[in-house]
Amino acid sequence: MFASVGMDFVAAWRQLGVAVFWRRVVHEAVSVSQLKARPVSVLPRLKRRPEFLRVAATGRKWVTPGLIVQVRKRSVREADTHNARVGFTVSRKVGNSVKRNRVRRRLKAAAAKMMTEHAQLGMDFVIIGRKNTLKRPFSALMADIKIALKKLQTYREGI
Repeated sequence: MFASVGMDFVAAWRQLGVAVFWRRVVHEAVSVSQLKARPVSVLPRLKRRPEFLRVAATGRKWVTPGLIVQVRKRSVREADTHNARVGFTVSRKVGNSVKRNRVRRRLKAAAAKMMTEHAQLGMDFVIIGRKNTLKRPFSALMADIKIALKKLQTYREGI
């Protein structure tokens, strides 16, 4: 007896409440996505640990006050040698997860602006966040990336 009462309630709830709720959510999601639509430059990413280790093994890096950039040239046997790939890492020394994520977001934004135009193609880059990344002005982070690219001889003039 109780099972049938519970099932009737669930059926009624599905028919009345959920349909209205989901229609409203879907409508709001569509309207919000249309308002915030903007072109985003997508950098190919390094995601797996072995990729990061291969870049670190080359020993080519440049240290700036706001970040560290490591670089590796990909061989012709590797897939997708036509783009520059970028990986981001921030250690726990920087702070708690909120601070690390903020550093990572700032580095991603700076790299998206600088690396898409000025990073040499066919290279892998790892950008390591530091404690100063949080306090450093965004323009200084951009300058740090530019200096590192030039010192590592991977800078190319903009398109």
